[in-house]
Amino acid sequence: MNDTHELKLRLVKLINPILMTGGFAVVWFMLLRFHVYDPYSMLGNLAVIFFYLLLYCWFGRTYEAFMVSYSRISELIYSQMLSAVASNTVMYFVCILLFRTLPSVVPMFLILSIQFVISVGWSWPTHVWYFNHYRPKKTVIVWDMRQGMEELVESYGMSKKFDVIADYSAEDCIKDLSVLDSAEVVFLSGVHSHDRNIIIKHCIRNRIVSFIVPRVGDVLMSGAHRMHLFHLPILRLAAYQPNPEYVIIKRGFDIVFSLFALLITAPIQVIVAAAIKLEDGGPVLYKQVRLTKNGREFQLFKYRSMRVDAENDGVARLSNGENDDRITNVGKVIRRMRLDELPQFVNILCGDMSIVGPRPERPEIAAQYEKELPEFHLRLQAKCGLTGYAQVYGKYNTEPYDKLQMDLLYIAKPSISEDLSIIFATIKILFLKDSTEGVEEGQSTALLNAKK
Repeated sequence: MNDTHELKLRLVKLINPILMTGGFAVVWFMLLRFHVYDPYSMLGNLAVIFFYLLLYCWFGRTYEAFMVSYSRISELIYSQMLSAVASNTVMYFVCILLFRTLPSVVPMFLILSIQFVISVGWSWPTHVWYFNHYRPKKTVIVWDMRQGMEELVESYGMSKKFDVIADYSAEDCIKDLSVLDSAEVVFLSGVHSHDRNIIIKHCIRNRIVSFIVPRVGDVLMSGAHRMHLFHLPILRLAAYQPNPEYVIIKRGFDIVFSLFALLITAPIQVIVAAAIKLEDGGPVLYKQVRLTKNGREFQLFKYRSMRVDAENDGVARLSNGENDDRITNVGKVIRRMRLDELPQFVNILCGDMSIVGPRPERPEIAAQYEKELPEFHLRLQAKCGLTGYAQVYGKYNTEPYDKLQMDLLYIAKPSISEDLSIIFATIKILFLKDSTEGVEEGQSTALLNAKK
């Protein structure tokens, strides 16, 4: 039954990239192919279409554009259109090479218009079909030191996917594993490794799907290198030590990307600087001590978004977003549009930061976290970044413990492909309000007891 379910879902998902590529193909054959400097045969034209299909599939996976069973209709359309915009942008530059001239952007907008209709026409009926044909899975939640998974299922609109029928502490569940037998799905939230191993073995034996909210130790294990030694399977764990070629390529990319970003955003930065100066006459830039690799301190640059006297008492405070009365009117705008971060390309150029990496924390804030969460310093194994795993897959107000795990997931398996995925995924969150929510007072130490 599960195999049939997966096969049907995969076939339905496959329809989307075929249709979206079809939208590009129509415009290519009707308008674009005639401008190729050395006209292609039919095989050459089909190769261009296939290249577009690969592009769209890659961006679609990056932006989670095919997650029918986990996304709302609006989220599917948003992700698919981002994938289409990214794919069409790449193809526009490909057309420059093929045409040997600067092509009109009108065909690209025509392609996007067609693809928007296709996206809506695919997402809505597919979403309705899925949830009409596949009932919510009977779900049991097993928790240890962190509760609230049932509320998360409800608040994220996942009750159509998971029907929570019971909620047990790990201790009670271990006493009688038969309480899981009526479940199709089990969520394990912050359960200690010993109890968790007993439960997941029972789940696998009974073909019950498990979702595990990991602990820091689990995330560290995810970076283990598999090997064979003494005729035994061995997992080798070590501190962050990426390959030299990765470090060289990553640094080269940082330099080129930051120079390009500073060049193309120069007009915007002039406007932002003038607006800040005109509002209250204070300094345009704001310098702040932050931590990077191995705990080294550096001066991070940002456009000033708060009043000049925001921290006259010398106490470091996290912002609570738009409700923070220290933020200026210009500051609200540039924060919402992430323009206050632009000077950090100078930090990247100087080598203090990278494009991708854990976000740099202030020493005072990091010290507060480490009092409750000693593992927090592990994120300093890698150079800090402008964007990162936690920024893409979390929220601004995601708990420090969860941000730590996300940063460690990135550090566990460094690769250029992962960096590129995070960079492209960052574009998606730029337009989402959830990713700019503030940190509420007292949150910095909440849920930190769910560690190790």
